[in-house]
Formats: sequence, C-alpha cells, structure tokens
Amino acid sequence: MAPKAYFRTGIAILASIAAWFCAGANAADGYPTRPIRMIVGFAPGGGTDLTARPVATKLSELLGQQVIVENRPGAAGISPSSCST
Repeated sequence: MAPKAYFRTGIAILASIAAWFCAGANAADGYPTRPIRMIVGFAPGGGTDLTARPVATKLSELLGQQVIVENRPGAAGISPSSCST
C-alpha cells in the first residue's frame, strides 16, 4: 500500500470513531424512560409482597422513576428453573 492509502485509511477510521462518539452523546436518554415493573410471583398481602413494596419505594427514590409492584401468583410459586426433569 502506498503512504496515501494508509493516510486515507487512518482518516476514515478516526472519522468513524468520532461519529460513533458523537452519535452516542446525542442519542442518550435518561434511564429508565418508563415506569419499572417489579414482578412478584406470589399473591398480594403475603410475606414476599410485604418485602417487595418497601424495596420498590426505595428503588423509586434512588432512581427517580416510578417502580410498580406487580403480583403474579400461580403454580404455587414454582418457577420453571426450579423444576427438575
């Protein structure tokens, strides 16, 4: 390769890196942009729910975003990962 080709390749690489950094800075939004859903696998009013609600309140204060506790009871609290085959 001729020295001009190396120079053009270097300029192209630097331009792509600069474009990548500039695009990231302009496209950044505050995280999170929507309310966070905390899913609890047990019925409301149980011990797990009573533990999840204060945690959700503290997370909401720390993140500055609403945290919603969503109870989804079912299958006696058994998750698919804990089932043995």
